[in-house]
Amino acid sequence: AAGGRVFAFRDARWAPDPVLEPGPAVRTPQPVPLVIDNGSFQMRAGWACADPAVPAEPLLRFRSLAARSRGARAGAETQVGNDLGSPEPLRWLLRSPFDRNVPVQLELQELLLDHVFQRLGVSSQGCVDHPIVLTEAVCNPLYSRQMMSELLFECYQVPKVSYGVDSLYSFYHNRRQNWPCSGLVISSGYQCTHILPVLEGRLDAKNCKRINLGGCQAAVYLQRLLQLKYPGHFAAITLSRMEEILHEHSYIAEDYIEELQKWRSPEYYENNVHKMQLPFSNKLLGSTLTSEEKQERRQQQLRRLQELNARRREEKLQLDQERLDRLLYVQELLEDGQMDQFHKGLVELNMDSAEELQSYINKLSLSIEQTKQKILQAEVSIEVDVVDSKPETPDLDPLGSEQSLEDVESINEFEPLFAEEQPEVEKPVAAVQPMFNLAEYHQLFLGTERIRAPEIVFQPSLIGEDQAGIAETMQYVLERYSKEQQAILVQNVFLTGGNAMYPGLKARIQKELLEMRPFQSSFQVHLASSPVLDAWYGAREWAVEYMTREEGWITKKDYEEKGGEYLKEHCASNVYVPIRLPKQAPRTTEA
Repeated sequence: AAGGRVFAFRDARWAPDPVLEPGPAVRTPQPVPLVIDNGSFQMRAGWACADPAVPAEPLLRFRSLAARSRGARAGAETQVGNDLGSPEPLRWLLRSPFDRNVPVQLELQELLLDHVFQRLGVSSQGCVDHPIVLTEAVCNPLYSRQMMSELLFECYQVPKVSYGVDSLYSFYHNRRQNWPCSGLVISSGYQCTHILPVLEGRLDAKNCKRINLGGCQAAVYLQRLLQLKYPGHFAAITLSRMEEILHEHSYIAEDYIEELQKWRSPEYYENNVHKMQLPFSNKLLGSTLTSEEKQERRQQQLRRLQELNARRREEKLQLDQERLDRLLYVQELLEDGQMDQFHKGLVELNMDSAEELQSYINKLSLSIEQTKQKILQAEVSIEVDVVDSKPETPDLDPLGSEQSLEDVESINEFEPLFAEEQPEVEKPVAAVQPMFNLAEYHQLFLGTERIRAPEIVFQPSLIGEDQAGIAETMQYVLERYSKEQQAILVQNVFLTGGNAMYPGLKARIQKELLEMRPFQSSFQVHLASSPVLDAWYGAREWAVEYMTREEGWITKKDYEEKGGEYLKEHCASNVYVPIRLPKQAPRTTEA
C-alpha cells in the first residue's frame, strides 16, 4: 500500500537523439539489415548483426511525431521525435503519419525515416543500401503497403525489404517450444488491441479481430475524468501527464466491480490513493509571512511609493521650469522692443498675443510654487515615518493631492489607537491561514481513476464505445475453432504490446479464461519478457536468421514486376492477398 504517498510529476523532457557512427561490422562483409519497428506510439530502430561489437538493441527510440512551426517557410526545418523536447507546448502542431495503426501520411513517414537514417549514420550516396525489416499493421491495407514500398524502393533505393507484424515478431522472440508453435496472441498497443490466432507458426488472418481501443483512448478518458474532478487545474492536466499516470500509477483490476467496492472503504482509499503533486509557486502562499514581515513589507511599499511620487514631482518641476524660462525669454524680447523676434517666438509657442503669454506665465509660476510645496511636504512625511516606524502612516500625497502639515500631525495622533487594535485583527487571521494548504490544493488524488482508465479495453462502454472488450472478443475468436484447436490455442495465450505493462493484466486474462473455458480444462497465459521492445528483438532475430535466405524478402525486381502491394510471406508476416481485378467484358464491335 502506498499509504497516501505524494508523487511529483516528472515532466521528463526528451533528449535529442545523437548522430551515431556505425561500426565497420555494419558494412562488412556486406551491409547488414536495418530493423525498424514502426509503431503508432514510438519508432524503434537498430541493426541486425550477429557481431557482438554491434549492440543487439534498438539504438533509436522516439515518438512517431513531427512538428513544424506555424507560418514557417516551405524549407523550414521540421522537428521529429525526441528533437521536439516536450510535446505539450506544440500539442496543436503535432502531426503523425498514422491513422489508428496504419501509416497513411507518407510525407510524414518519410520525415521519420530520414531521421532514422541520418541519426544512425547511414552514409550512402543518395540511397540506403541496407536491407530493411519493417513492421506493419495486422491485415495491413494493400494501399498502405504499396505506398510504403514505393517510398523505400523509389526514394531510398533500398535493395530489399521484409514486412512483418510486430506482435508476431514478439511471439516469435518469446517462443517457449519448438517452432512452429500455436497460440493466441493478445496485442494491445497505443491505438488498437488485436486478438491473433496462430496455428502451426502461421497467422490465421481470417479469424483475427481488432478492438479500436488502446493507450491513446485511455489517456484521453483519464484526462476528461480528472478535468471534471479538478476544474481549477484544467490546463495543468495535460495528455503527457496522463500518459505518465497510466504508465506508473495505473493497474488492471482482477474483478472491476469488487475492486470498486474496496475503494468505497475510507481505510482502503487512504492506504491506496496516489497523490500527484502539480507544480505551484510558493510566492502565492501568504500564510508563510509573520505579522512583523507583513509590517516590514508594507513599510517598504510605502517608501517606494513616496520615492516614486517625489521623483515624478521633481521631473514635473524641472519640465515646468524649462518651459517658464522659455516663456520669460520671449517676454523679455517684447520688453526690449525686438518685435519681429517676439512675434516669431509667439508663433513657435502657438500663442496669439502678449496677454495670452502673460496668462501662461502666471499659471506656470503658480504650478511651480505648488510643486515645490508638495516636495517639501513629502520630505517632512518621510522624516515622520522614520521616527514613528508605523506601517499605517498614510502616504501624504500618493496621487498628487495637497495636504497640510496639520493634517499630518492629526493623523499621527490617532496612530497609537490603530496600533493597539492591530494585534486583535491579526490573531484570527493567523489562526485561520494555516488551514489552507496550497501544496495540497495542487494535488490530484488518484483513487478509482487508477483502474477506470485501463478498464476501457475490457469494457469499451465506459467511454461510450459500441465495441466488445478483450474477453468477449477472445471468446468469439475461440468459438470459430473446433474443441481440439481451442484447447491447443489456450495452452499458449501470449500478451504483448504497451498495454501489457499494466500490473494485473495477466491475472485478469486468467480470470476471464477460467470463466469461459470448460470445467477442469487447462490453459496457460504468458507475458512477453519486454512487451514494448520484444517486437524489435523478434524482428532482429528473424533478420539475422534469414539474412542470406530469399524467404520473406521483397527485392527491387519483385517490386517492379509484381507491384508495391506484393508481400513475401514468412513466419511473422501477414497473409498475402493479391488484388483481384474484375475481368473486363470483351468489347463488342458496333455494326
